[in-house]
Amino acid sequence: MSITIKEVEHIAALARLEFSDEEKEKFTHQLNDILQYIEKLNELDTSTVEPLSHVIELSNVFRDDVVKPSISAEEALKNAPAKVDTLFRVPKVIG
Repeated sequence: MSITIKEVEHIAALARLEFSDEEKEKFTHQLNDILQYIEKLNELDTSTVEPLSHVIELSNVFRDDVVKPSISAEEALKNAPAKVDTLFRVPKVIG
């Protein structure tokens, strides 16, 4: 399979891009090089390789949840610039 300049022009039109004739020629060669590399990769025997969702094994990096004492509402509001009862007062952002 190879890419033609006409196909590069079509892809550029879909992406709403404009290229000079030099650039179209360059992209045609680059895309053909990429396709040749993929064809070379397809020559490899992968019948014994299991499909993976990730290349390396992932593990959960989060710590376990542990219940700990928390600060009180009064302590949390101590340095608040504006408060109402036990709530933070913030500027109105919705009309």
